[in-house]
Amino acid sequence: MRRAIAGMRRSRATSAESEYVLLLAMGTVRPIERRSSIPRHIGPKDRRGVYHGVVVARTMQDGSESDTSKAEFPEGMLNDLMDGSEVLLGFSSGTLIVVIGLLGLSIGIGIATRRFIFPRLLGLLSKSERIDGGSLIAPKSLGWMMGFLAFSELLTWLDEVADPVWDASLAQNMIDLSFTLFVLGLLLALYRLVDYLDAFIVVEGEENIASRRSLASVAESVGHLAVVVVAAFVMAGMFGVDLNGLIAGLGITGLALALAARDTVANIFGAISIIIDQPFNVGDWILVEGIEGEVVQIGLRTTLIRSSADTLITVPNSNLVNSPVENFSQRRFRRIQPRFEFEADSKPEALKTFCEKLLAQVKEDTRAVKEDDSWVRVNAFGPSMVTVSCNFYSVQSAASQREMTEDILLMAKRVAAECGLIFHEPRMRRQN
Repeated sequence: MRRAIAGMRRSRATSAESEYVLLLAMGTVRPIERRSSIPRHIGPKDRRGVYHGVVVARTMQDGSESDTSKAEFPEGMLNDLMDGSEVLLGFSSGTLIVVIGLLGLSIGIGIATRRFIFPRLLGLLSKSERIDGGSLIAPKSLGWMMGFLAFSELLTWLDEVADPVWDASLAQNMIDLSFTLFVLGLLLALYRLVDYLDAFIVVEGEENIASRRSLASVAESVGHLAVVVVAAFVMAGMFGVDLNGLIAGLGITGLALALAARDTVANIFGAISIIIDQPFNVGDWILVEGIEGEVVQIGLRTTLIRSSADTLITVPNSNLVNSPVENFSQRRFRRIQPRFEFEADSKPEALKTFCEKLLAQVKEDTRAVKEDDSWVRVNAFGPSMVTVSCNFYSVQSAASQREMTEDILLMAKRVAAECGLIFHEPRMRRQN
């Protein structure tokens, strides 16, 4: 890449020299003695025509005055400022001041890009007004990237429009280094920007929010992998590594790599199957191969599940695809089945009244669903106790299920007291 940039600059220099030779042959230019800097007797109006120590004074065939007067600013002022003897590393004091000024301008461009321009661009690109692009801060690598690019371009511009007094090879190395750092910053910024896919794919309040989270999780994994692969090829090209032999060798070792990466490929296809079939999404509570918990992340190779003990379990995607998955979050309702045990000498009328009252009160609850399938019945008795079983359904929410279960238990205790029923306690011995 650096050789390509240098080639473009040599091409521009060759074009300018060819133009000068043509004008010299036509008799429309006059050469002057070559000097290391612009001669003192050349005024600002003539500095536009200076190229490598030669003044190209373009004149009309009819004797009209030169058109170089169009270039009074900024070339003239820059050349006046940078003119002088070398004081440090081949740079004149004026040139150092200009270069330091351009460096400060580049830093300002990088900060502005990261703090102001990038968040506003995100706000414009976002498809939903509920995403506040102004609240998103760009990664630091984006600011460095734009700063290095600006410094490289500003130095190139200075070299083209003016005649700075500096060490040409050192200046070229500065330009090439800045551009190389720009490329590195670009790759790092792209890797960081992949994380912002979640802000565009997942929008709170929209439908299918769970499937969008799953898609965003896989998209981020694919994006990170793509950036790493591209970065490897770009870095190899920048440092002169020959990739032809590597690419040719892939055909020979491709089979061996495919066999070695068989499980990895199976997991990647498993991730694709999960996204297409959607047996579960990020945030769902599932049970697979004895592992139960909440799906935290769906990656290219593995899926992360957080158990009820708050441990993080890593499951290969191929296992999830090839095994039955029980998704508790996809239930349309939640079942509540409390059971009550009363003393064996409880009166049948009291037990009947208890069942009827408890069922009626539960059906009045707004959280109860499937009322026709709800019941409270005496279903077993023994020498020391009578068992009453219940069957209720609540809405899908787990929190609602827990709250409703608590209310049913307290409700049963009150109704039992009203009916004169005593709960069975095996450890108690009744006195006759």
